[in-house]
Amino acid sequence: MPSLSGGGYTAEISQRGAALRVLRHGGRDLVTSWPEGGPIPFYAGTILAPWPNRVADGRYSFDGADHQLELTEPERGNALHGLVSAADWRVAEWLAAEDEHAFVRLVHTITPAPGYPFTLELQVLHRLDAAGLSTTVTARNTGERPAPYGCGPHPWLLSDSDVLHVPAAKVVLNDERLLPRALEEVSGTPYDFRVPRPLGGQDVDNAFTALTAGEVRVGGTRVTWDPAVLPWVQVCTGGQLGYEGVAVEPMTCPPGAFNSGTDVVVLRPGEHHEASWTISAV
Repeated sequence: MPSLSGGGYTAEISQRGAALRVLRHGGRDLVTSWPEGGPIPFYAGTILAPWPNRVADGRYSFDGADHQLELTEPERGNALHGLVSAADWRVAEWLAAEDEHAFVRLVHTITPAPGYPFTLELQVLHRLDAAGLSTTVTARNTGERPAPYGCGPHPWLLSDSDVLHVPAAKVVLNDERLLPRALEEVSGTPYDFRVPRPLGGQDVDNAFTALTAGEVRVGGTRVTWDPAVLPWVQVCTGGQLGYEGVAVEPMTCPPGAFNSGTDVVVLRPGEHHEASWTISAV
């Protein structure tokens, strides 16, 4: 399991799911961890691709064809969080520590399968320095047909405070299957975190958009990104699941995007897409 050290941070990266297993700064854990041999609880630290969040009934249509994905959230009848969160990735390059920075690059290929008959070469670069842990996911279509695509991470942030800041003007309201029901303004709702405030036991498991900044903070821990590339973010509190932390998941597209088409990236043969984010102590 690759270990990284640089800029006052230490990290451990798992080849399973290209997942961030440990991230510490000054002796403080910034994310939830799990045993080195797994299992990985609630997708903690994994990469979500070629779609984040949910596909209702695992069914979608693309480029004139209908597709049926495996229902990986069978209790709600959804296909959840893509195809690579439990995959074994290969370490292609690894620098443990040098001049206050370190990095590891992992690769994985999605090959045609029922429900997703497309070929994508994926690369994840985790880089650690004084700015925190920056992760870049690159997907390249090496197949012969266009492919629908989306991505995001799934870190569970830890902090000594439950003060949440989400600079977003709109929130997705869900139905009982956690599928999108409506997109509403946050003003006047319990989901308005534009001014930082304590959660106070409030449960949240919603996607936000109309971001004024690509940043979510939970106390003294934050995730930052380019909102032009990742215009959505899912925020999920762990208390409702009996789990610690708050999941902060910047996403290229919203829940249900393979059905709605909203912000789905279409990768044509030879094209690539890149998305990055950084987790750091404040």
